[in-house]
Amino acid sequence: MSDLDHPTDSPVGWVRDHIRTYVESDGDRGHRWRGTDTLLLTTKGRRTGEARRTALIYGRDGDRHIVVASKGGSPAHPQWYLNLVADPHVRAQVGPETFDAVARTARGEERERLWAIMRELWPDYDRYQAGTSREIPVVVLDPVKDASTEAAR
Repeated sequence: MSDLDHPTDSPVGWVRDHIRTYVESDGDRGHRWRGTDTLLLTTKGRRTGEARRTALIYGRDGDRHIVVASKGGSPAHPQWYLNLVADPHVRAQVGPETFDAVARTARGEERERLWAIMRELWPDYDRYQAGTSREIPVVVLDPVKDASTEAAR
């Protein structure tokens, strides 16, 4: 995995400010945003190899975190999604907890089930989907188990 410890934050001003608040408060401020929970996702740039970080609304499915690559219904996928398709090894911060994960795009019935969870959290996802011809990806973040945790089992 690349060095995900020193990411460059989103170039979008309000997202960059959100990330700064989140990081500086160790997730105490910024985790809750507009009535829903957010996480920070760090991916490896597919062209540059540099770590890139953004803030995303998330849901839960067991011990997995779920995010949506909506880009507000844009016809193109967000850069963070293209990055994790190229290299699925990511880092996430949820509140004060930071962990490594492997990202994958949900398909078929799993996608539909997870989409329903996410649109309950953020109803605008349905509007975003209606405004674009692309199927908006639902991404599953499977936490990477620590080798010492696995050895103890």
